[in-house]
Amino acid sequence: MNIKQAEFRGSFGDVASLPDTQLPEVALVGRSNVGKSSLINKLANRRKLAITSSTPGKTRTINFYLLNNEWFLVDLPGYGYARVSRDEQRRWRYMLEGYLLGRSQLKGVIHVVDIRHEPGENDKLMAGWLSHYGIPSIVVATKADKVSRGRRPQHLARVREGLNLHEPVICFSAVTGEGLKELCAAIAKMKQEP
Repeated sequence: MNIKQAEFRGSFGDVASLPDTQLPEVALVGRSNVGKSSLINKLANRRKLAITSSTPGKTRTINFYLLNNEWFLVDLPGYGYARVSRDEQRRWRYMLEGYLLGRSQLKGVIHVVDIRHEPGENDKLMAGWLSHYGIPSIVVATKADKVSRGRRPQHLARVREGLNLHEPVICFSAVTGEGLKELCAAIAKMKQEP
């Protein structure tokens, strides 16, 4: 899968306002500041398609990116950010659940985790939730460039064990491009599933 065209198509504050489109969608989920925006930019081969920030909790809407005029990459609000009110956290949870359970165009989910850390409670809850509802998903461990090659197998094993996974985890770096080919192949396969 080669991405030649990418454009931001809008931010939506609730599920009811999402665009009415029949194109397939692949969603990104992960905790705040896990590197979803950098992943989007690397995947789309655009430096500033998605705005990156060192401050967690910036993505508070559902953001749609049209790729190759064929499918949407959908960035969902990051979970687990403690510096927002409980009402805001609840609103984000309803958005996540409403989108993931109610969107017929959804083909699958890219669950983004940070390779440097053991999966947190929210990561475990998300993995279990996706499995419970039978939503196809792949796990991508970002920031691989921050861990030496020799230690990566150990870190990936912790991710797999922490999330109770039986399938491989894609080791990814937005800086070096490591894992991009594997991610593109996994997305292409996911989009073809019924």
